[in-house]
Amino acid sequence: MQEHSKDKADPDPQALACYGMLSAGSGRMRLRFVSGRPVSQVTKDFLEWLCEQVQAQGKQVLLLIWDNASWHVSKQVKTWLREHNHTVLQEAQMGKQGVRIVPCWLPTKSPWLNHIEPKWVHGKRAIVEPARKLSASELRQRVCDYFGCEQTELITQLVP
Repeated sequence: MQEHSKDKADPDPQALACYGMLSAGSGRMRLRFVSGRPVSQVTKDFLEWLCEQVQAQGKQVLLLIWDNASWHVSKQVKTWLREHNHTVLQEAQMGKQGVRIVPCWLPTKSPWLNHIEPKWVHGKRAIVEPARKLSASELRQRVCDYFGCEQTELITQLVP
């Protein structure tokens, strides 16, 4: 493989960010690509989307196994998680259903503990094309095809 230089006229981003969830029971992946960088606000948007997906399956708890990426462990995300779970518990007392999130933070530099990591590695190897640089839309489509998920709307990074 060779590194391809970026053409200054190319409107595509130099890199793509993608959040993913691996369902332990089915082995199914759920993916959301990001327009922009994976910052705290984008992480919260992804978690809200995940809760909708999990609730649609009739589940009430999401076990979240995460590494220590700054956008995972930020004060903003941890506060959101705490407030989200508090709201879900309050609504449960009124008979409403929601999805509680149980975060499990992995020790630093221990990707082998997260079952999604080998899937990312194999996916990257399967979709890459050594002879040319893929466009962002082509890359997103190949990733979704490889993992058998539908391509959803990008999560947009809001710029303050």
